[in-house]
Amino acid sequence: MTATKRMTLTDRQLTLIARALADPRRYDILQKIGKCSASCACGDIRSGLPISPATLSHHMKELENAGLVDVRREGKFVNYTLRRDVLQAYLDRLSKI
Repeated sequence: MTATKRMTLTDRQLTLIARALADPRRYDILQKIGKCSASCACGDIRSGLPISPATLSHHMKELENAGLVDVRREGKFVNYTLRRDVLQAYLDRLSKI
């Protein structure tokens, strides 16, 4: 049986995640990425959201800076993957407050 190592967040990381999730649009974006089986392309994320490509880019940068998404660039295409370990560490930390 292997033990899984839990990620711990610094106070700065906790603050960055809280700020990123404070915007309801970023929360919606994160939910869309979480529903993708592997990774999500920008076009898939933007579909159904009433925001411009520039606004989506800004929100994605905030989620990336918070460590909530991994970014994979393939030429001019960008794919995002939810960092479930970071999200779980955030929830664990919140539960201890």
